[in-house]
Amino acid sequence: MPDYRLGPEHEALRKTVEEFAREEVAPVIGGFYERCEFPYDIVARMGRMGLFGLPFPEELGGMGGDYFAHCLALEELARVDSSVAITVEAAVSLGAMPIFRFGSDEQKRRWLPHLCSGERLGAFGLTEPGGGSDVAGAMATRARLAGGEWVINGTKAFITNAGTDITGVVAVAAVTGERDQPGSPEISIILVPAGTPGFTVSEKYSKVGWSASDTRELSFSDCKVPEANLLGGRGHGYAQFLATLDEGRIAIAALSVGLAQGCVDESVRYARERSAFGRPIGEHQAIAFKLADMAARVHTARLAYYDAAGTMLAGRRFKKEAAIAKLVASNAAMDNARDATQIFGGYGFMNETPVGRFYRDAKILEIGEGTSEVQRMLIARELGLRP
Repeated sequence: MPDYRLGPEHEALRKTVEEFAREEVAPVIGGFYERCEFPYDIVARMGRMGLFGLPFPEELGGMGGDYFAHCLALEELARVDSSVAITVEAAVSLGAMPIFRFGSDEQKRRWLPHLCSGERLGAFGLTEPGGGSDVAGAMATRARLAGGEWVINGTKAFITNAGTDITGVVAVAAVTGERDQPGSPEISIILVPAGTPGFTVSEKYSKVGWSASDTRELSFSDCKVPEANLLGGRGHGYAQFLATLDEGRIAIAALSVGLAQGCVDESVRYARERSAFGRPIGEHQAIAFKLADMAARVHTARLAYYDAAGTMLAGRRFKKEAAIAKLVASNAAMDNARDATQIFGGYGFMNETPVGRFYRDAKILEIGEGTSEVQRMLIARELGLRP
């Protein structure tokens, strides 16, 4: 029978990140959130802890761990705040991981040590203003070779970690030609260092949630980078970003579980402290049953992402498991945030309370890195159906 209990190393990591999140992030993150301010000091401390290098080998500046360790860290961070969690998730799963998976030895040596230390952040320029879930078919960003350089033109939207003072590189997906079949674009991924002429970032978006994270629109106007900045082979970008998103869905599922668990943590505490009709509200069956449902959602979603991560690390096909984990966990996060807000009543509608922030942060989990509708489509395809 599978044993989902954590081994000593993973449990030690989980406990370390839990203590960091509770003692160093929780007391201050509300202020960053309200100011829509990126928490550089917290990010630096996470870098010194090695959180940005968890799944990478030591010879490249990493911690020599695995992807599951990365997911455990995300869960514990998101129990307190999703802005810091998504900063780590995007930097690792979307920024550094494509370079590690598909980059040349030279590209790995150039970028990964700084990305693993947290001194620099990576980003993944995939989504476009007019694209949505039709990433490949609607991709309008173009790159052409001229004189040994890629010349990039286009716009990317909703890109995390792209405009901070410590952003190092953005992996940009672009159409680099047409395949044999009409309407089938050749897509490649090209590494664009921050500060490259012709590469500009917008002001930060005004967001409903994740207010202490960095999200920008990116523009490329005759932006030139060396031909050697191509990631992997020309025309391999479609397969590369699909693989990146499959892995990233497990990480987002872990983050979602963290938010859902944070809702349980805060609601149980409040249900013990708050009294109504002569006794703590947690002793009223309506509240107790709501908390029981919340705990059941967390347990189910956690098992789903544990299973997806284990399947991935075993080297087996994990597309369906990743989609299930992301779908179940994001639903759990949204449902638990709604229930936690209801338990807190008027206080749950206040931004200074964690559950107020959880409620604002939860919705994007059903949208980012593949909407819930996309996850259902992927699951159905893996069942042999073609919706």
